[in-house]
Amino acid sequence: MRIIGLLAAVGWLASASSAAEQPALIQNVPGRQTIDLNGAWRAIVDPYEAGYLDYRYRPYADGGMGANKKPKSPGEFVEYDFDTAGELMVPGDWNTQRPELLFYEGTIWYKKDFDCTRKPGRRQFVWFGAANYRAMVFLNGTKLGEHVGGFTPFQFEITNLVREKGNFLIVKVDNQRQREGVPTLMTDWWNYGGLTRGVKLVDVPETFVEDYSVQLAKGSQSRIAAWVRLNGPGKQQPVKVSIPEAGVSKNLVPDSNGYAQLTFDARLALWSPETPKLYEIAIETGTDRVAERIGFRSIEASGRTILLNGRPLRLRGVSIHAEAPIHSGRVFSEADATTLLQWAKDLGCNFVRLPHFPHDEVMTRLADQMGLLVWSEIPVYWAIAWESPETLRNARQQLAEMIARDKNRSSVILWSVANETPQSEPRLRFLAALAAAAHELDPTRLVTAALETHRIDPNTIMVDDPLGQYLDVVSCNEYIGWYDGPPEKIDRTAWKTAYDKPFLISEFGADAQAGRHGDSGTVWTEEFQADVYRRQIAMFQRIPFLSGTIAWVLVDFRSPRRPLAGIQDFFNRKGLYSDRGERKAAFYVLRDYYHFLAAGAPQPE
Repeated sequence: MRIIGLLAAVGWLASASSAAEQPALIQNVPGRQTIDLNGAWRAIVDPYEAGYLDYRYRPYADGGMGANKKPKSPGEFVEYDFDTAGELMVPGDWNTQRPELLFYEGTIWYKKDFDCTRKPGRRQFVWFGAANYRAMVFLNGTKLGEHVGGFTPFQFEITNLVREKGNFLIVKVDNQRQREGVPTLMTDWWNYGGLTRGVKLVDVPETFVEDYSVQLAKGSQSRIAAWVRLNGPGKQQPVKVSIPEAGVSKNLVPDSNGYAQLTFDARLALWSPETPKLYEIAIETGTDRVAERIGFRSIEASGRTILLNGRPLRLRGVSIHAEAPIHSGRVFSEADATTLLQWAKDLGCNFVRLPHFPHDEVMTRLADQMGLLVWSEIPVYWAIAWESPETLRNARQQLAEMIARDKNRSSVILWSVANETPQSEPRLRFLAALAAAAHELDPTRLVTAALETHRIDPNTIMVDDPLGQYLDVVSCNEYIGWYDGPPEKIDRTAWKTAYDKPFLISEFGADAQAGRHGDSGTVWTEEFQADVYRRQIAMFQRIPFLSGTIAWVLVDFRSPRRPLAGIQDFFNRKGLYSDRGERKAAFYVLRDYYHFLAAGAPQPE
């Protein structure tokens, strides 16, 4: 079926978005005037959702705990009290803050008291970096709204509700897994719940710069395509876009929707892993100014080759799960993100895959600074409810929010729409629609997905998933030597592809418990894992159309699917580092290979 037919079949064409119609999210919150609401929040654990639903399972008219009700007389009882409840730190997952919550899935109510200085002609928003998975937000007893999706930012305007003194913000966070959710019921990572990323009050002028993109035009290394969107009553006021170091200053006037775009030429030092050059960019109006550091680089696919700034690129990659090093838990701090990305650089990587959902914004901003290319993806993982319109809507929303947040990050070169999804016609329609949406929302980057493959004979793997026709880069996960036969099977495996497109091996590896030793034929040992890596590397060198490899995974991470006591202990042990930061033997095997490639090994043709 042609792509037009696939999209029409799911009603997609009517809802395709342009840059001017992207989600109305305030972008570059780190560059705004903000007040942190991070720190200790009062928290009430509510496994039966009794704070929201009555005994007939009907929502309370006043929002239940969201109203923060207090007894009006000594004879009146209220069966909750935030002021005497325990505390949880925000940002942070609840699972690693209290031992009894490690496996907890359900609802926890959060409450934060704050004051807010009101200024004439200013607007206030409450902004959340992420809340896993469904968040319901109340301010001073009034429901602001809901957000579904555990890994992307959202916000609510509170200008007309916030007070100078005595505000209370209440958030109901529910991380229960759902069949039609994104992700769905089954995953291979820990379902960390809570306000897992920062919460801020954002203060902006009455008319402000809501969103913008300043990037190289597709296919160019010197022409910038920029657009700006204003929000507020003065949407048509003049806007200036400047790059002082490059001698650029351009003026434009938005349309009645507050949207303006322009293209212009500029002489730029291009961003690359070797020279991660960033420029100070400013967007100014008569009432607002936003600035941040942006790099410029081109990324294209030509036949079976990826081109960075017009030159062939061999990707030396590793996956980094959003698990904090050493102490576990969801990553949110700059210190943890720096540690993880530096460990990847120590491995010899120029590229990281950030699976299986959008990571904290700190990761992509640091990747810009440190010179690491990035694959970012949404949690369309394994067996999604392919025929559910609501699941598709949810996935598309998460994709749009991911792209909106990170579209100015030079490090991000690949948007991924799925991981290891079983082939079917409904799945093809679903993912073709997402690939089309990614291309529509951001035509400057490449789109991929981690596909599954099949053997056309005992010794040959064929890459011919029909989804590949809608992708720019074809990728697949393989675990020959672990899930797929013994390590010796790697030695006799050959590869074929049906696509004249760049090809990545997006996962490979084997488990090992750090410090467990034996011969190379004994599973769970460092020697076994290292042997699998040696054989894999030899196989890579026999694949002439290979554009890059991504090891699974940098660091051991928690997973409820890994219960083997004394070895796994609810950790996926495929890390090249242990969860305590110890390097395993396979680290050095892969590091030597990546250093060999970096020193000038032949590039893919």
